[in-house]
Amino acid sequence: MSGKNQPISGNDLARFSGPNTFMRLPAVNDLKGLDVAVLGIPLDVGTSWRSGTRFGPKQVRAESAMLRPYNLGTGAAPFDSLQVADIGDLAINTFSLSDSLRIIAESYDAILKYDAMPLAIGGDHSITLPILRAMAKRHGSVALIHVDAHADVNDEMFGEKEAHGTVFRRAYEEGLINPAKTYQIGLRGTGYSAEDFKEAAGWGFQQFLAQELWGRSLAPLGAEIRRDIGDAPVYVTYDIDSLDPAYAPGTGTPEIGGLTTPQAMELIRAFKGLNIVGGDLVEVSPPYDTTGNTALTGANILYELLCVLPGVTYR
Repeated sequence: MSGKNQPISGNDLARFSGPNTFMRLPAVNDLKGLDVAVLGIPLDVGTSWRSGTRFGPKQVRAESAMLRPYNLGTGAAPFDSLQVADIGDLAINTFSLSDSLRIIAESYDAILKYDAMPLAIGGDHSITLPILRAMAKRHGSVALIHVDAHADVNDEMFGEKEAHGTVFRRAYEEGLINPAKTYQIGLRGTGYSAEDFKEAAGWGFQQFLAQELWGRSLAPLGAEIRRDIGDAPVYVTYDIDSLDPAYAPGTGTPEIGGLTTPQAMELIRAFKGLNIVGGDLVEVSPPYDTTGNTALTGANILYELLCVLPGVTYR
């Protein structure tokens, strides 16, 4: 063993017991010495259709008890070289989206004073805007990999400028992301007009429609993105509704014709070598999937992200 934090083994303590932390890692309050800080943001007041993502962090953590530290498919053993811990949930204001976004931004400002890379469990997609605001203070405009069924570039929703469907317009307007190195993968479904998608392409966003990816390996696409980004700091935001509802029904705004779980794994594994400075997994809504499969899938996506971070040991 490396002396780093390790998930509790299912051979030492049954998986249905123990702490409700990500992968049953230690829960800590002090970020000093951490390489990765996993946190929950239990928010759903920014969603516009089906709620329930406030329960996402708790359920993703619960399903993550199934995961083991060694990645058979890639040989990655992230806990051998990275110090990872769960720092709990942010205390958002369940009655106010605007106040919650302020709390998230200020919390990330504090987290980013340390060297720990934050990895968030949402929560609806509105959480990503204040995270990017904090990221830009630390790293400048970041490259963005956005895996989602929706472009989330609305100007407003019900008169509100900040909601889960406006995130990346605001991020573009505020200079938080590099539009020439922004990749939106898995887009599909319907819109109110062609401009719902074409405008962002005009800003420089590179958009990859799900229908163009049906039946294809996403490893080559991931490799192209990796080469294009180079060593620039990159933020990865993964909306679970990028997956077809057959794989992930427990989400707020499902769209048919989505990506498969093998494609999700291929894509993330191709990001090995990127300078990933943060990430999130959003829009898991457990009430719409009583099997727990959507949350289990979300937990695996977060684990795959851990496995491609700089400094990971491979066996």
